[in-house]
Amino acid sequence: MLLETPRITLDDRVRALNESYRHHSATAVLERALHDPDVGNLALVSSFGAESVVLLHLVSVVAPGTPVIFIDTQMLFPETLEYQRELAEKLNLTDLRTIRADRRDTDFEDPDGTLHQFNTDACCALRKVVPLERALKGFDGWITGRKRYQAGTRAALEFFENEENKRLKVNPLAHWGREDIEEYMVNNRLPRHPLVARGYPSIGCAPCTSPVKEGEDPRAGRWRGSKKKECGIHFAGGKVVRGPIQDDKTKENAA
Repeated sequence: MLLETPRITLDDRVRALNESYRHHSATAVLERALHDPDVGNLALVSSFGAESVVLLHLVSVVAPGTPVIFIDTQMLFPETLEYQRELAEKLNLTDLRTIRADRRDTDFEDPDGTLHQFNTDACCALRKVVPLERALKGFDGWITGRKRYQAGTRAALEFFENEENKRLKVNPLAHWGREDIEEYMVNNRLPRHPLVARGYPSIGCAPCTSPVKEGEDPRAGRWRGSKKKECGIHFAGGKVVRGPIQDDKTKENAA
């Protein structure tokens, strides 16, 4: 009687990879993951936001031919688009792939460009989640620039994650602090996103991003006034982090 070989699940792979890479530096995680058959074929997904240049620079040094996917939501700040062009040239990103929502989808679901005003989740899904899902077909995983310090939902972030049993997510900078990012940018003389100096430490789409006041959380300007912390391409506990803010009194009244 033949014994059935146990099936290796994506969760098993994630656990094994996190254990194997546990004591690696960010650079070592990135370099090894890009050539590790147990990880597979990877692409870097970048917003070209406030801190994106660090990971983009690391990739340009370690493996310059790595595919870089940039989601143009067509609602980005003009400064982000200009910064994207500047970095692509400066870092010699040889496989930069700019993706956008299918025009037929936007014409049907958001013909007047106001969807974000009454349903931010639907807008993010239309302009970010669906195009990215399409672009990632054929890849075994993707590289993100997320870090533990960025939000409470990311406090337990590991180097490798299981993305809904579809593919791997690789977070080489997971353990870096804000001071590590700053030091790396200074030491490598990397250009800053122009909006950072104007009070935008975290930058998304123009209609849903506002300046941050001194003492506020760096991501306080993203979807201000709601509990939404992620655009939908990242999840916490398998669920999108979103929803209107409710204080205890509001909850009592709604009960």
